[in-house]
Amino acid sequence: MKQLILAATAGILFAGAAFADGHRNPAPDGAQAYIISPADGATVSNPVTIVFGLAGMGIAPAGTEMDNTGHHHLLINTDPGTLDLDSGLPATDQIVHFGGGQTQVTKELPAGTHTLQMLLGDWSHVPHDPPVMSEVVTITVN
Repeated sequence: MKQLILAATAGILFAGAAFADGHRNPAPDGAQAYIISPADGATVSNPVTIVFGLAGMGIAPAGTEMDNTGHHHLLINTDPGTLDLDSGLPATDQIVHFGGGQTQVTKELPAGTHTLQMLLGDWSHVPHDPPVMSEVVTITVN
């Protein structure tokens, strides 16, 4: 029993080191995330439906470790330059995770101007190298 506990503890420590080593999975050339709607410059009403897409890669739920796949993260009013791209993306009100492989969301946003951007994460929420992200879309919510 003691050996089993030691082996389990070693496995957990090894897995933790794998997440913390700063390794980013490569993105294939030409991979691109994009926002299908709303269009850049659109004025919209709540609830806002945001539809996102991906070219050159596949969608897989978080936890599914496969080459050339990932899942979407929606950055709301967030500059990706402020994020640690070598670590798993945190889940916040401004960094919305779609770990189930979703490709759209209907969300309430406060009235005003907002920026939206998609950022693909690998099986452990770490952005690819180079990052696969959309252009910034700016919308106004009535």
